[in-house]
Amino acid sequence: MQELPNSPPVPPHLDFPAAAPSATIPSDSDSGPRTILLLQGLMGPLFHELGKALLRAGHTVYKVNFNGGDRLFWRLPNGMDYRDSLDRWPAFFADLVRNKGVTDVVLFGDCRDHHRPAIRVCQDLSVAVHVFEEGYIRPDWVTLERGGVNGNSSLPSDPAWYRATAAALPAVPPHAQVPSSFRRRAAEGLAYNFADVFTRWYYPHWTNHRPWHPLVEAMGWWRKLSRRKARQRDAGALLHRLGTREDRFFLFPLQLDSDAQIRLHSPFAGIADALRLIVGSFAAHAPADVRLVVKEHPLDNGVRDWQQETADMARLFGVADRVDYLSMGDIVPVIRRSLGVVTINSTSGTLALAEGVPVVALGHAVYDMPQITCQDGLDAFWQNPVAPDVETFAAFRRVLIERCLIPGGFFSAPALEKVVRHAVARLERRPIAPE
Repeated sequence: MQELPNSPPVPPHLDFPAAAPSATIPSDSDSGPRTILLLQGLMGPLFHELGKALLRAGHTVYKVNFNGGDRLFWRLPNGMDYRDSLDRWPAFFADLVRNKGVTDVVLFGDCRDHHRPAIRVCQDLSVAVHVFEEGYIRPDWVTLERGGVNGNSSLPSDPAWYRATAAALPAVPPHAQVPSSFRRRAAEGLAYNFADVFTRWYYPHWTNHRPWHPLVEAMGWWRKLSRRKARQRDAGALLHRLGTREDRFFLFPLQLDSDAQIRLHSPFAGIADALRLIVGSFAAHAPADVRLVVKEHPLDNGVRDWQQETADMARLFGVADRVDYLSMGDIVPVIRRSLGVVTINSTSGTLALAEGVPVVALGHAVYDMPQITCQDGLDAFWQNPVAPDVETFAAFRRVLIERCLIPGGFFSAPALEKVVRHAVARLERRPIAPE
């Protein structure tokens, strides 16, 4: 295991030195030096690279590490370990923000156990919070939104507001596509989880926001990869059939069962609940000559066999001969051929809307509003899938980019470099610059 960087533990009773009396918190319009505190990031070097760039730009940067994976990827000054309980975290965090004169907090995912109370503290102290997530619109964009994302977003659901706001904005600066490597993502996740598991003794109160122990997830990935050839064969056959036959079908892209967007921003306790509702509604209300394709999430860890659960659910509702399972493959051509997309709050919804394909959202989604998604409910959607209004979605997309998105990606060097460059600009309250 790589040796962890030299970062002394921070005891829970630590008294931080007070900020200089002359220090002032910059306003949103002030692009001068800021004091930025990073909490948990993505598994990988995102916050390490962002920290370096912010330091080069003259800002003061601190980082809180909650486990060995966080610490492994930081490797910069001003890193501190939080080793106490979740109950004592809000008070610790509030003292840290006040005594360091923090002006901005940056984190990945606004629903993690340590992030939710931190955001509440920042609201009380009038400290700006910037939330990274994977992009509302993909590919080549990631989310960096003030305050919160999806169900916690401050964006309204008024189509007229988006049209009026977009009309006052310039065209989106052009930007090139960025590469992405699943191999890199897997390697970074493995390194992070390895460091986490083997330092649990040092972080006795750490609990992962994901519901499975990393070793359980590793077993799931092993099972999934061991069946890769058979999965590729079956997926290829289904894609060929969907592309060459006249089958009419709806698409339900699965989301990750551990995703906070499911657990906290939808009416479902997990994907199984959503699958049961959707297959049951399809059986009761969809035309008899229409099929349902269930698409596996590419990052599903294989702990649960969703293909088997889909088949069981289809048999239960008497539609086993009309439900297909797609384990892998490019989702875009499947979306284009579909009659409509059923989603909870996935970014697959924006992929479909960009193609003019009807969408119904069953959870809290930032794009779920009149004139963009179907508002009559799931049962009616099978019979009357209404396409989005092109002008309204274009306006929504333009405002989303202005307020919530930056160009780039997380899983290649060029993509990460682009994200970091634009993230620094966003934190400095500067607009996205042309490539």
